Amino acid sequence: MGTTQLESVPEPKYWHLKTVLSEALDHDFAVGEILPNERELAARFGVARATLRQALEQLELEGRLQRRRGVGTTVAPPRVGVAVGSARHSWPGESADGWEAVDAAEALPTAAVLKLLAGGSGSAASASASAVFAADQPVHTVRRTRVTEGQVVAAELLYVPAASVPGLSAIDAPAGPARARAVLRELQRLALDGQDRSVELGSARADDAKELDRLPGAPVLLVTTRYFTAGGTAAVSVATYRADTCRLTFGDEGVEITETRVAS
Repeated sequence: MGTTQLESVPEPKYWHLKTVLSEALDHDFAVGEILPNERELAARFGVARATLRQALEQLELEGRLQRRRGVGTTVAPPRVGVAVGSARHSWPGESADGWEAVDAAEALPTAAVLKLLAGGSGSAASASASAVFAADQPVHTVRRTRVTEGQVVAAELLYVPAASVPGLSAIDAPAGPARARAVLRELQRLALDGQDRSVELGSARADDAKELDRLPGAPVLLVTTRYFTAGGTAAVSVATYRADTCRLTFGDEGVEITETRVAS
């Protein structure tokens, strides 16, 4: 990057600097490369550090940069898409969906989990959902993560009532990723009648924030997916995406989340 004189530019200095920096990211820096520190960049472009910070903040919002404590400012890789409104339905874990199984545990559901399981609104949702999902019936909680360039960009909790996977054996896969994959395999034996999804803004809980390398309360996108069989809701997924790694786009097939690959 060479020195650029910004004195005669009519638009705000930080906005023009953002454009100059964006072009430099395309040609002079590699994905994952750490940018020079703010003092060096400000001197190179002949701007105040406050102006530089504004430009960097804009590039971070656009997904071009990632700033991490203890690391610095790095160049973010290209974006990949995750369809939300797609007409194609599939069980989690099918067709290389990009998620990695982490763990699975079986326990009695909390009130919040019961509400999720009984809140299905799809055409195949059971009219007697509240009776099917009783508080004394165990639920498998499968934890999965989505990793890009070595960085976790999303975390998922998949709730599967034990009644949905009656063939699951605790002996074959007692714990860990193997147990999670076993639950997914049993779930995929069912006939999937449909699914629905919703997207909303939220704040990262402490456990999600730690896994996503964000501060608690950081903005996230929550994608809730309900999977339906003839008997009603077979499973519910709640995926938490880092808001700084995603963008929403609207196309013919509905809403799409485009996930920014995060540099390690």
